[in-house]
Amino acid sequence: MAFGVYVHIPFCAHRCDYCDFATWTDRDHLIDDYVDACVLDLERRVDRGELADASSVFFGGGTPSMVPAAQLARIVDAIPRATDAEVTVECNPDSIDADGLRTLAAGGVNRISIGVQSMAPHVLMSLGRTHNPDNVVRAVEAVRAAGIARLNLDLIYGAVGETVDDWHATVARTIALEPEHVSAYALTVEAGTPLGMDIAAGARRAPDDDDQADKYMIADDLLAAAGYDWYEISNWARPHEECRHNELYWYGEDYLAIGCAAHGKTQNRRWWNVRTPERYIEALRTNSSAEAGFEELDSDARSGESLALALRTRNGAVESDLDVAAVAHLVAAGLLARSAGQVILTRKGRLLANEVTIRLQGAISQPPPERSAAE
Repeated sequence: MAFGVYVHIPFCAHRCDYCDFATWTDRDHLIDDYVDACVLDLERRVDRGELADASSVFFGGGTPSMVPAAQLARIVDAIPRATDAEVTVECNPDSIDADGLRTLAAGGVNRISIGVQSMAPHVLMSLGRTHNPDNVVRAVEAVRAAGIARLNLDLIYGAVGETVDDWHATVARTIALEPEHVSAYALTVEAGTPLGMDIAAGARRAPDDDDQADKYMIADDLLAAAGYDWYEISNWARPHEECRHNELYWYGEDYLAIGCAAHGKTQNRRWWNVRTPERYIEALRTNSSAEAGFEELDSDARSGESLALALRTRNGAVESDLDVAAVAHLVAAGLLARSAGQVILTRKGRLLANEVTIRLQGAISQPPPERSAAE
């Protein structure tokens, strides 16, 4: 069984205009205490038998590469892992250095994810990003020189001022760097972020749905031509280079939450930790629970969530679990295709995935009663 560990690193040098994650730009003085808390959390969970050998570990944030590599390696070392575990660290192009990458590689990190977003300086400025595209090239070279064989580059499309040519050039330059994996996400507007407030005030335009659809198809065409297969709506990979940690989320496997604001899932229970690094550190120091809340997923919630996640993937959903008439209508509309008992989003369907999911969730066939343990 796959089992993952997600470690949230809440520190950033600069907060991007579109970001609503639990990150802070003024808490660097807490880094050492925060790492100590993460290690202590892991050690206690191991002692209580809560932590199986992880098949994947993912450091997200925030900017994990702001934490000294030796400190990140301490956290990795505290996690029991399968011999072939995937260990990913998200990095900003400006905070990667060769020595740190070698330390990470020696400590068990075998996958790096770099936040590129765009190769056009004016688009990066529109997003509130601070790095220079040339730093992406240097960062990729440093990852390869450190012997880390697996690399993802993250992109965002649909920012104000980004032309179709800008996006085409970004994807082409990304492919030229030969990563094993590419993620490309449509820019979303979150309330309370600088971007969200500017749009609400009329100071900036909201992303255009048609523009984003056009850019999605450009990315899909270019990546497919370069040998990258889509395996989830926003993710493409070379053969056998899919992100195993993300697949764990999409296929409903369990994962442990380490760090402030991190979310975890065990069977039908999902929980989340206290939001701030100070509260997380204090909880571990006082041997208190860092858990801030939880929810139990009933059968309806599990079915609806499983369908929404499965539909995003190239494997799709089991047709026999779905309403016959709803599936037939969506197939006739060119939004779904049938394959070996599964229904899979067409490319047109990928562009309208939320609408397709809503239609199917409203017509899910009732599952059979669950068998008792005695049976």
